[in-house]
Parts: sequence; C-alpha cells; structure tokens
Amino acid sequence: MFQEATNNILLADNPWLEGASASSWIGRQLPETYVQRSQQIELGDRIALVVGPRQAGKSTLLWKAMSRLESPCLFVNCEEPTIRHSATSPALFTQGLRSLVPPRTVVFFEEVQHLQDAGLFLKGLVDRRSGYRFAATGSSSFELESKTRESLAGRASRHMLLPFSFREIQATQSGPPAQRARAAAKTIEQLMVFGGYPRVHLGENKQAILTGLVESFVIRDASDRFRIKRIDAFRRLLELMASQIGNLCNYSEWASITEISADTAREYASLLCETHITRLIQPFVGGKRAEITSTPKVYFLDNGIRNRLFGGFELPDRRPDAGALLENLVFTEIAKNTNPLLDSIHFWRSKSGAEVDFVLRSGDTLVGIEVKAGNARGKLTRSAHSFIDAYSPERFVVVNDRDHAAFTKRNTEVVFCTPTDLQQTLFEGPAALR
Repeated sequence: MFQEATNNILLADNPWLEGASASSWIGRQLPETYVQRSQQIELGDRIALVVGPRQAGKSTLLWKAMSRLESPCLFVNCEEPTIRHSATSPALFTQGLRSLVPPRTVVFFEEVQHLQDAGLFLKGLVDRRSGYRFAATGSSSFELESKTRESLAGRASRHMLLPFSFREIQATQSGPPAQRARAAAKTIEQLMVFGGYPRVHLGENKQAILTGLVESFVIRDASDRFRIKRIDAFRRLLELMASQIGNLCNYSEWASITEISADTAREYASLLCETHITRLIQPFVGGKRAEITSTPKVYFLDNGIRNRLFGGFELPDRRPDAGALLENLVFTEIAKNTNPLLDSIHFWRSKSGAEVDFVLRSGDTLVGIEVKAGNARGKLTRSAHSFIDAYSPERFVVVNDRDHAAFTKRNTEVVFCTPTDLQQTLFEGPAALR
C-alpha cells in the first residue's frame, strides 16, 4: 500500500479523486489554443511512451488523448522525491493503485526518466497484467531510452515528439488560397528564425521565451541532471555547434577552443543529442571507396534554439547565414516527419568534394535531397548528377525558392519544390517516401 505521503501527493495532483470535476481538471491542463499534432496516441494495453525535448508538448499531447476518455486518469509526477521513492516496486505500486482507482484507469507518469530503473519499473507494471493502462513522457533519451529499450520491447508504443512542424502550423490557417499562400510563406520565415516550440510559436515575446528555454537546457539539464562541472565549456561547445550547422564535426577543434579533451567534447555532443537539442547525422555509405565514411554533420532540431545561441533573430533576407538556416529547417522538417526506428537520415560526400545535403532511406526506398537557398533554375548540380549516377535513388528532391517541372534522369524522378511543399512532396500522395 502507498505510504501516506505518496497518497497525499496523488490526492493533491488528482483533485477528481476527492470529488472535483474530472473533465474540468483535465481541461485546465490543456492550452487555450491547441494545435493538433500529427502523432496519434492510443491508450491501450501497451504503454504510450512519448519522448522528445523539454517543452515540445509531450504532456499536452497525452492530456489531449486522455480528454477523449470516458474515465479520468491518474497523474503521477515523477519529479516528486516521494513519488521517486515509492515507484520502485511494481507489485507494491499496483497494490497502491487498487486502493485509489479502478482497473482500466490510465496511469500517466510525467517525466518518467526521473525514476530509478524506469524501464524495469514500467515493464513490471505491464507484466503484472493488472488491467491498468499506462502512459509516460520523458525528455531525455540518455536517461529514458537507454533504460527502457530492452525492457520495454513489445510492451510500449513509442512516439517521438519534436516542436511544431510546418504542416501542423499550416493546418491552423484558413482563408482563400492567396491568403493561405502568404501565411505559409510567413510560417516558413518564422520557423527559420524562431523555430517551432509551442510556447515560442504561440507567445508574444519569442526571444525572451527562447532565452529561457536555452537557460533551462544548459543549467537544469547540464548542471543539475548530468552533473557537468564545466558549464562554461558546455555552453561554449553548444555555441560552437550552433555556429557550424550543416558542417562536419571537428571534435579536436571544439576541444581546443573550449579547453577540454576531445573525448569530453564527444561526450557533451552526445548529451546534446540525447536531450533532443542537436542531432549528428552520419554519412551515407554505399560502398564507394571515394566516399567519406565516418565524420558526422551537426544540425539543431529547432532553428530558434540555434539562433538564440548564434546568429540572432534578423529575418532571412537580411542575414549571411540564410542558406544554412534553410538547410537546418529542411532537416528539422524531415526529422519531424520520419520515424527514427524505421527511417534513417544521412548526408553524402565524396572525397573529391561532391555532396548531397540529405539522403533518406526508408526500407528499400532511397531519396536524395539538395537544398538551394535561391532558384535552382530547374537544373541539377554536378553533385546531384554524381549521386544519381552512383545510386539511382527512386527520387531526388531539390528544395529551392520556386517550383520547376519534374523530369526523369535514368530511373530517378527529379522533383523541384519550395519549402512550403516539402512535406507534401516527400511524405504525402502516391509517390510518398512510405
């Protein structure tokens, strides 16, 4: 049975247990303006596990799913020390649940990575077949997925939630076609500069909100959670990575500038990936001896976070890094619309200098993507020709500032699209990636 302190916390966090309106309580957890997400959450026999960066809307997504249920859920805040202490034995925790809520209730673990051996604990809850349903959020792959990947095999439906995508924002816009087209172009501009974090998109003082987000990542995650002692070096490394989006990682240079070892620079870069701030993408290796085969490239999963760290918030047409910003935005849109368990994102570069920005592989399907900040004039670059000649991908997509007629080179369909049409071009319709 739960200790009295645990009971008191659960009663305080779940006022419906003592007679308050459950629907009103759940309604208060949802924002005044809700943007529909592309992920569909099913609250069934498997754990609904939602991971992603802090403040990307993971809890909101689950609250929205639970607002559609006929019965209320039990909210469990895993950051509470008393909860962390009591959520160690699946058997005792299940016994405590029976004293509070009936079977089929959804038990919602917020920030479950704070629990000791979170994966084993959740596995134990599912394996007891108690009749309860479970949902959980987590903001760190390092602490959550490494503990749950093996133990939750076959027991969880995993969802990666990143900041708003272009299509999610576009779905909230209405009006005649010309008005929607202008709004879409404005959305791309805003995503390039301020990114897609929900609070940033919906808030007024976007720069201040981004500053707060960066400080919470650096101070709370790096200092408090990961116990990093050289916060100054960690912050400086983050700024260096922000200044080099789309470039090959140079750990030796980063280590020299930040006055840490190359191994420590690699460790810090890995932590930034695990907390969904950055992502390192590996080169596409197709077996050609002239290819670069080891050094990854660095991208940020949100342009706004990157610009807060380096570059500022001038509009794209007023800044020298507009091309890098567009390339990073295209990467974020690809990441938001692919499944990391099923799809892989790479880049291709030969030792002679030929390069393709992104290579997507989904099953047996291969797609090359090149990003051009200006007008591609309906023509392929030499690098694109080299990649198509070498690998004959199903499609090659050129993202530029206007549409051009598609054509076929050998057996590869070559398509030109604007950033506003990227998702439709890659992921929708009969020629979609999947």
